[in-house]
Amino acid sequence: MNLPSDDHVHSRFSWDAVEGDLEGTCRRAVDLGLPAVSFTEHVDFEAWSAPPGGWAWPPGVRGTVDGHGRFLGAALEVEAYVAEVQRCRDLFPGLRIRTGVELDAGHRHPREVAELLRTGFDRVVGSIHALPDLDDAGGYLEVDAAYAQRAASDVVLGYLAEVRDLVASGTPFEVLGHVDYPLRHWPAGREVSWEVFEEPLRETLSALAASGRALEVNTSLPLDLRVVRWWREAGGGAVAFGSDAHSPGELARSFRAVAPLVEAAGFRPADDPTALWGRG
Repeated sequence: MNLPSDDHVHSRFSWDAVEGDLEGTCRRAVDLGLPAVSFTEHVDFEAWSAPPGGWAWPPGVRGTVDGHGRFLGAALEVEAYVAEVQRCRDLFPGLRIRTGVELDAGHRHPREVAELLRTGFDRVVGSIHALPDLDDAGGYLEVDAAYAQRAASDVVLGYLAEVRDLVASGTPFEVLGHVDYPLRHWPAGREVSWEVFEEPLRETLSALAASGRALEVNTSLPLDLRVVRWWREAGGGAVAFGSDAHSPGELARSFRAVAPLVEAAGFRPADDPTALWGRG
């Protein structure tokens, strides 16, 4: 099976991709035989409250800490980013290289989103990374830190509620990123409470399907295929594959193993190998 496009990739233009290399990622894509790659760089509008123990970002992470101790990732340098993509398009003419952004909580910032998207990006991923901070009114905690404030199941349920708000909004995005994001930080040694999450997750997927958007199969975490099956049962029309790579070596991680499973769940490659997969 030919590998699908990787539609969720970060380069050094994302504030947390300290090992990101746009040219190196494109070279890796050619080596792997990918038909296309989408650089969906982080765009965050909300500062996050410090986790218990304070900030411990690795060297190279770019952002600012305000007077409340909240961290905001550095803004995307749009002109420099677009210029670098064009340079790589010239270097790798056989690879489709898409511009893109990953909008965090864009539904709460419609004016800023509208201004940003005037650039005309090729791929827009909508996502949620944080929940309201219960100890800091007006603040938000990144999901991994939210486990210190809430029961584990409440983190996932709260996350899905935030995702439904995003989906219900008019925020212009094509693909919902990592619907299972909280499970990256699920407490070690505890089984995931699928019986608790099934109904709200199905509700979320149904809303996404009704919106006409696509679901991302994010391979940074081993995917539970029941989510893809539920997506198809909800009427979902398309899936995107995203490695969430922050370095060239992470590009298309696990695609070779995951793609046949997604196909078995009822989705197929399009005639255009650079397109999203549709219902079989």
